[in-house]
Amino acid sequence: MTSIVVLGSTNMDLVAYVPRAPARGETVTGREFRTVPGGKGANQAVAAARAGAEVSLIGAVGADEFGARLRSALEHSGVDTDLLRTVEGPSGTAHIVVDDEGGNAIVVVPGANGTVTSLTHGDEALIGTADALLLQLELPLSVVVEGARTARGLGVRTVLTPAPARALPPELLAATDLLVPNEHEAAALTGHAEPHAAAQALLRFVPEVVITLGASGCLYATRGAEPVTVPAPRVRAVDTTAAGDTFVGALAVALAEGRPVPGALAWASAAAALSVQRAGASTSMPYRSEIEAAAGEPEAEPA
Repeated sequence: MTSIVVLGSTNMDLVAYVPRAPARGETVTGREFRTVPGGKGANQAVAAARAGAEVSLIGAVGADEFGARLRSALEHSGVDTDLLRTVEGPSGTAHIVVDDEGGNAIVVVPGANGTVTSLTHGDEALIGTADALLLQLELPLSVVVEGARTARGLGVRTVLTPAPARALPPELLAATDLLVPNEHEAAALTGHAEPHAAAQALLRFVPEVVITLGASGCLYATRGAEPVTVPAPRVRAVDTTAAGDTFVGALAVALAEGRPVPGALAWASAAAALSVQRAGASTSMPYRSEIEAAAGEPEAEPA
């Protein structure tokens, strides 16, 4: 079975559903409130596990009620949490407003995630067993760089989601095999609003780029070849929270299983399209059988 390791954040999402997001200084009345397990690391781990991989998560939760719930939710989705640390203090939280168009605005409070500043020997050994290491930017940058360098040294493919968007140090880019920003993150990194121009700028630093384009699909670019655009299935979005994480988790599984890039992108796009039709982050993520059906493929066992 494909093995994926995720080095990333675990948060409890505190989600308010509103007709529209409030402007600065404004109060609006919401119609519903939920607490949902999330965090970009945990989301990608759950997405990859449900897509059919054997998945482990390296990170931290707090010694609070949220921490216990987060660990339980991950294990329920089949994610190995042996190297998910429990530390004193609160777990990370994400405060999310979702409007009636499915759009969202998010404030992340790192909590326990901020304590993960370096890898242990056990973390390094686990990374060495993986087909791919998934990274994001909700942990301290020092450990993200260390994780990418460790994976590169062990011959493990690194997949980096540069979110929340920030300047990326050269040593992180040098150890990244596949960069997966959304169109806004790509523009922030390069200064190019046009995705093709942004992709070409990013290829100066990494060998492969996938820019997700929301309802317009995604753009794949690699050095020495023509870019490939894959359209997204047309669906009505209910909540776009974690759609990008669903895409990345499913894409990592598809690529690790040896699917050709266009097929892997279409498969991941089908997974993301399923997720936006449901409320929540990890709770919205589809299982492998659902992805296969949505992608128009016969259901298959993971390799």
